[in-house]
This record gives sequence, structure tokens and C-alpha cells, in this order.
Amino acid sequence: MDQDVDVTVVGAGPVGLLLAAELALAGASVQVLERLTEPDETIKAGALNVPTAEALDRRGLLPAAEQVQREVMARVWEFLQSTGAATGAPGGGVPRRAGHFAAMMLDRDLVDEDDPELAGHDAVAGATLVPQRELEALLAGHAARLGVPVHRGVEVGGVEPGADGVVVHTSAGPVRSAWLVGCDGGRSVVRRAVGMGFPGTDPEITGHQAVVDIADPEQLATGWTWSTRGVYCHGPLPGRILTVEFDGAPADRDAPVTLDELQTSLRRVSGTDVTLTALHGGATRWTDNARQAATYRAGRVLLAGDAAHVHSPFGGQGLNLGVGDAVNLGWKLGAVIAGWAPESLLDTYDAERRPLGAWVLDWTRAQVALMRGDAKTAALRAVVGDLLATRGGMTHVVTAISGVTQRLDLPGDHPLVGRHVPDVPLADGTRLVDHGHHGGFLLLDRTPDGALGALAAAWAGRVTVVPDGAGAPIGMLVRPDGVVAWASDGTGGTGGTDGLAAVLHRWAGRPAATPVA
Repeated sequence: MDQDVDVTVVGAGPVGLLLAAELALAGASVQVLERLTEPDETIKAGALNVPTAEALDRRGLLPAAEQVQREVMARVWEFLQSTGAATGAPGGGVPRRAGHFAAMMLDRDLVDEDDPELAGHDAVAGATLVPQRELEALLAGHAARLGVPVHRGVEVGGVEPGADGVVVHTSAGPVRSAWLVGCDGGRSVVRRAVGMGFPGTDPEITGHQAVVDIADPEQLATGWTWSTRGVYCHGPLPGRILTVEFDGAPADRDAPVTLDELQTSLRRVSGTDVTLTALHGGATRWTDNARQAATYRAGRVLLAGDAAHVHSPFGGQGLNLGVGDAVNLGWKLGAVIAGWAPESLLDTYDAERRPLGAWVLDWTRAQVALMRGDAKTAALRAVVGDLLATRGGMTHVVTAISGVTQRLDLPGDHPLVGRHVPDVPLADGTRLVDHGHHGGFLLLDRTPDGALGALAAAWAGRVTVVPDGAGAPIGMLVRPDGVVAWASDGTGGTGGTDGLAAVLHRWAGRPAATPVA
């Protein structure tokens, strides 16, 4: 392992790998430590939200993600054909689904596609059905191409933070680095070692997820099914099952999941005598334990992903929340290490990500509450079901799950400020995000005289100016994490070049050079 690197990342899941890649793009030296000797085969999240898919797009990984979705869709079609839910050519005669809310399927055909929240975010539609295991493999290749070393079979046992660095005690010996980021899951060793609090709510459910062989799959309904006994899901991939029971937390989270345990749970919640004949790798047992770290940073130690927040996995929100952490923290920590931004920039990481984390925790808590098997919950499910049967209700829930409504509280009155940048086609046939694979800031300049680009020349090397023909907005500054920091439909006043200069100083730091007159 390397000594005296800028950053050591603990955990080689999708969050740790993407964070390490973002740091490498920012010019930092980084290494990843992972206790597992091989990639985790546990079945976890099954899809990406729009901001996550757009994060891949910004780094040139969209084609690879689209290929994964094509392969997954072929397996979904195989499952649908086996259950009789689909016939004919792939894609024909099958209802379009947009996930579920509390085991209530969401019908994409009810969504108002003209909703302004969705506008401009359809370029990644072919790259959202990417399971977590496949995403991890994709990001491992991305990090490797950037020269990030991943040291497997290395277990962290302790952490010694200091004023100018951190010593990490591992099974392979001590490691020194200037910064340490824990991406090591809900039971984070890093978080516990530095004493960060983890307040929240205790679990009340036990869930299982696995891929199995089923002797009599016709006994099971396709998709999500709720009853007073619990919840189960069959599909959308061949052999995939999920169960939820309201009997408290499991006695032993770490015990191997057995075929008999899965069959017993599935029989209880489905009310059938379905028979499972084989268990494939990656079975998991989980709960709705919902907690958020009291702080995402303690000096030179930071947290991201499940190390900073845990909750039930409904909707795959945890994976997407963690990816958002990684892209937010990566460029900021890289900027501090490079020396062009003050350390106080890291304070915005907690400030920006904490509210979204709290929202996701409550979003999953609400789903658990709607899954309980009592009469009052059944009545409430009927009311929520009626709301979801309306175009407005369905559109609201689907846009929230998709992530397109996420917005940071940034100064500025333009409606794009604080939002993830929409897809912007350019006059030369490229898209704005095509110019951001290197990880820096992007400045769209549609002024007739190139005034915005001339102003940003002082930040050369950090800000890539992308000139384009006429259009609205006339200018837009996009941070490396895809968030619009400034936008203007005109060139005068605080929305023009004066406003841009202030925002560049705020986010892009001290000017790198002074333009030559």
C-alpha cells in the first residue's frame, strides 16, 4: 500500500470507487482499501436514478451503462415471458413501470411527460436499469483507467486523526494519508473509530433478497404483492425474490442466509406452499434501521454513502444517495488538496448533502409505515392508491423517485440554479456534458462577443468554456458535480458578468491567471 497519499478511501463499493475516480480527476493521489478479497456479489439496488445516470454521462460512461441496461432488459424479458406477462417481440404489450412506492407499482403511462421537472433529463433514459453489482464493475474499470490502486483483503482496525493527516491501522500495517474518507457501509469502522454519532430509528422489519430456483413459480404473483402477512416481490429478473416481514430485526444479521430460511419467509408472506430448490450466491438479510451520521466530517476524516446514512433499501435510494455524496465531495476535497480552494469549502459538503439524506430516510420510513399489515394501514394504502391512480399523484411520486426534483439552496434567482444541469444540445452536434469528462467546471457561453468566456479566462485549467450559438440561457456555469451554480438569460446586472465573477470566486477559488490585455 502507498504511504503519504493525499486520500485513503476505505471501501471499494460504487461510492468509494466513484469518489476515488473523482479525486484522481482533480489531481489528487488516492488509494482504496477494501476488506473483501473479491467484489461483493450480494444482491442490492437494481436501478439508478436520473442524477446518478447523469453522473456517469458526465464522465463518458453513458455508453457502457446503456449496454448494461440492454443486457438487463433481455433478462427481464426472459422473466416476463416465463410468467406469461409478456408475449411477442421484446417490449410489446408490457406496462411501463417506474418502480414502486411501498409495494405499489408505479405506472409510467400515468406520468405527465411534459412536467417541467422532467424536461431536459431524458438523455439518460437508456441507462437507469443498472444493478449495483454491474455499476460497481463499471466504476472499477473507470477508476483503474485513472490509475487508482484498489488494495483488497485489507481490513481497517483503527484510525488516528492528526492536525495534518490520518494514520489508518490495517491488517496489512499502518497507512498514512492527508485525508481519510469512510465509504465502508452502515457499520462503518471509520465512523466508529473517530466517534461520530449515528442517531436514528431502530428497525421493525426483517427483509430478505436472493436469486433462487423455484419449482412452482406459478404460485407467485409477478411484481410486488402486499398482504396483512407481509410483502413479497417476484422478479423482474429470473429467480429474484424479496420478502418483508414485520417481526422485528433478525437475531443475527451476519449468519449465512439459507435456502430453508428464504423458503419459510416466502411461504409466510405469500400464503403459498411454494418450493425453492436452489440458492444462488448473493443472498442478503436486511432491516429498516434508519440513521444519519451526526456530522459527515471530523477534521480530516469524512464519510460518504452508507457510512453516513442507512435506511431500508426500497427504491434503491441508498445507492443513488451515496453516488451523490461521492460526486459532491470528490471535486471539493480535490480542490482543497490542489490548494486553490480553502478548507472551508468542505463545510458545504455536509450542508448540501445532509438535507437530502434526511429526506431519503423519511421517504423510506413512510414506505415502511405503508407496508404494515394492520387494518388502519390497509385503509391508508387504499387512500394513497387512489392518489397514485391520478396523473398528478403519479407524476409527483415518480419525479421525486427519479431525483430530478433535487435542488441545492444556492444564491441566485434563475430557475436552473441549484438544480442538476439539464441536457443541453449544442450547435456543433455535441452536448454540454460531452465537454466535462475531465471533471472540471463547464461554462456555457452564448454571448455574441464571448464576454463570459473572456471573464472566465482567469480560471483557465479549472473552467472549460464552451461557446455556442444563440439561445437560452445565454450563460450557465456548471460545477463538476453537475449542479448549476449560475445561469442567466441576459448579460446585464447581477445576472450577467458581474454575477458570474462572484460565483466563480465562490466555487472555483482564486483565479489561476490574470488575462493578458
